[in-house]
Amino acid sequence: MFTTTVTPRFGDIDGLGHINNTVLANWFELGRNPLFRIFAPDLRVVHGDWPLIMAHADYDFVGELFFQYDVEIRSCISRIGTKSFTVYHEAWQEGQLCTTGHAVIVHFDFISRKSTPIPADKRKLLEEHLTPQEN
Repeated sequence: MFTTTVTPRFGDIDGLGHINNTVLANWFELGRNPLFRIFAPDLRVVHGDWPLIMAHADYDFVGELFFQYDVEIRSCISRIGTKSFTVYHEAWQEGQLCTTGHAVIVHFDFISRKSTPIPADKRKLLEEHLTPQEN
């Protein structure tokens, strides 16, 4: 798993002092950056060169997240298909699992506006981070 540590900002909390549920989408996106580097090592986003698009995301909130503690985002590949892969995420705080989620990322040609097969060399690199999740 890749790990990314996030320090919550004051603006990330809601009126009850919890991390707002909308913030997890951004934090999980940060957790995908190491996987994005497989396809674009410099993370340069240029129309026609960037090969990925998100097709689906889901989140399960299983515990509370609070402002005063760092959050560890753990990310891995849970499935690799012909033209897409699924990233599994977890958000941990103070040793407690607080949120899980998935993001389906499609290998995509923005010029032709069509999904394309994941190249063999990129698939091999993704496989190094494959950790199938039990549902």
